[in-house]
Formats: sequence, structure tokens, C-alpha cells
Amino acid sequence: MYLVTLLGNLLIVLAIISDTHLHTPMYFFLANLSFIDTCFTCTIVPKVLVNIQTQHHTISYTGCLVQMYFFMALTLLDDFLLAVMAYDRYVAICLPLHYTMVMRPQRCLLLVAVSWLCSHLLALTLILLMTQFSFCASHSIPHFFCDLLPLLKLACSDTYIFQVLMFIEASLSGVVPLTCVLVSYVHIIHTILRAPSAEGKHKVFSTCGSHLTVVTLFYGTLFLVYFQPSSSYSANTGMLASIIYTMVTPMLNPFIYSLRNRNMKDALWKLLGRGKCST
Repeated sequence: MYLVTLLGNLLIVLAIISDTHLHTPMYFFLANLSFIDTCFTCTIVPKVLVNIQTQHHTISYTGCLVQMYFFMALTLLDDFLLAVMAYDRYVAICLPLHYTMVMRPQRCLLLVAVSWLCSHLLALTLILLMTQFSFCASHSIPHFFCDLLPLLKLACSDTYIFQVLMFIEASLSGVVPLTCVLVSYVHIIHTILRAPSAEGKHKVFSTCGSHLTVVTLFYGTLFLVYFQPSSSYSANTGMLASIIYTMVTPMLNPFIYSLRNRNMKDALWKLLGRGKCST
């Protein structure tokens, strides 16, 4: 699963870079999403595999905080980028005559850069607060990586302020982007239903369907875990949901985006063809 995730996402990135026909905002954002999914998986899975191989299920305190920082930052980044991709589809479908002006390269770079900056700042804020906690309970985390809620269960310090801040951050970084996605797709669906061409409707639904599938997988598992009080957190539910959004979703994303996209399939075949020729 780990190798499939790495190979699939890296192939998407390389195919988009190598094919000039895909040098458009939509594929620029997709390449960023695939790169983030690669980093996301590499943050969690290698340590899990090492622990399984060595049978030493341990991690240092510093290593735990570093892993949690990158996990949170990349999760938030995924969150913001999915909203940006929805906005890109909204402009392309609802405002096609203004698309090149609205989604010019400088603005695309700015949207991605702001997403990176905000996600890392939000993650850093929570990690810095976590360093102030003392852990006097068992140091055994009921999870396969250093996640926020299982770690909070071990803290003997007062975590009320932290939980309030975490809920505010989760609301801003989760609900706001999701609202942007939903509003964008309400406008998109309204525009599609008014389109006279059945072929045009099918093409748009095919493109947007891939993005909506990824959004549903991502937000569904995220809300299941993080939008609940830590007192009602279930370790089993948390681990099951975590497996979906840390391993399953990043593995499925390349297939979801490429199987129904002729341009992506053509670019991937060209890339694989070049690889055969060069060897």
C-alpha cells in the first residue's frame, strides 16, 4: 500500500510536469495535492513499518512532536488545497470567459503559497502549546502514530484552553474550506443543469466527480475524528478513521483523478513510454 501510494502520486506529479498540455491551473493544483499526499504518507508510514519490523513500538518525545507537527500541517494543507481546487473548478465552469484572467499563474502560486503558510502556522501554534503540557499518566499511546487526541488523553495538565483553541482552529480550517467547496459546487451544479449539451454535462460531471469523491473521503473521516469532544474520543474509531485518511485516501487519489481523466491517462502513458525507451 505504501509503495502504491508513493508510486501513484509521484507518477501524477511527473506526468503533469512532463506534459506541457497539462500546464494549467487545474493540473498545477493536482500536482501539488499529489506531492502533499506523498509527504503525508512519508510522515506516518515509514515509522510504522520500522516499528513492525523491529517490534519496538517506541518514539522519542521530540520525534513524536515532529511527526505530529508535519501530520497536522499536511492535513491542513490538504484541506485548504481541496477548497482552492473547488474554486478553480467554479471559475472554469461558471465564469469560463474570465478564467484566464482570474486564475492567472501568479494568483495560482499565491493561493498555494498562502495555503502552505497558513497550514504550517496553525500547526506550529498547537505544537508550541503542546510542549507546555506534562504527561504523568502512562506513556503508551493507543494509536499507531502520534496523533493529537490520543496524546491529549495522556496529559495531566489542564487542557481546556488548548481544546478551545483546537476547536476554533478546526472550525476555521475545516468548516470554512468545506463551506467554500459546497458553495462552489452548488453554483457548478446549477450551471451544469442549465447546459444544453449532454456531452458537456457528462464531461463536467466526470471532472468534478473525481474531486467530490476525494473531498467526501477526506472530510468524512476528518470530521468523524476531530469534531468531537476529547472526552468522547474512541481509540478504535480514531484508528480506523486514521487508517483511511493517512493510508487509503492518499493511495486512492491518483486512481480517482486519473482513471476518469483522458488527459491524465494520456500523459501517464507518454511518461511510461518514455521510461521504456530510455531503458
